[in-house]
Amino acid sequence: MCGFRLNARLEADSRLVSILGLCQLRLMNDSRWPWFLLVPQRAEAEEIYHLTPLDQTLLTFEAGETARALKRVTECDKINIGALGNQVRQLHLHVIARSSGDTGWPGPVWGVGKAEPYDTNSANALIEAIIKEI
Repeated sequence: MCGFRLNARLEADSRLVSILGLCQLRLMNDSRWPWFLLVPQRAEAEEIYHLTPLDQTLLTFEAGETARALKRVTECDKINIGALGNQVRQLHLHVIARSSGDTGWPGPVWGVGKAEPYDTNSANALIEAIIKEI
């Protein structure tokens, strides 16, 4: 973790949930979708191939665990996992629960409307449920 600094935009747009083995698990502050970020705590990592093979394995494991927990908690139709990095270059994975009929379904969540921030109680309830499942 030496030299790791969370990107200011990721910090502003999300809330720390937990520190996993490799990643910070963060909740995006947009209540339209249960949406988490995994941010590997490695300095200057912008792409998955910048990680060591072991860290790549840990990232895949943590993404799978987050996806399973999110599916169990939300009973959604589909889990979307993506690493774009076009606006924020720091490596991070999006893990998003999607359900038919949600805002923007079946398209991607990016660029759809304006974020609707969580109220504190709803965010805390989702975080507690996810933590219990991971």
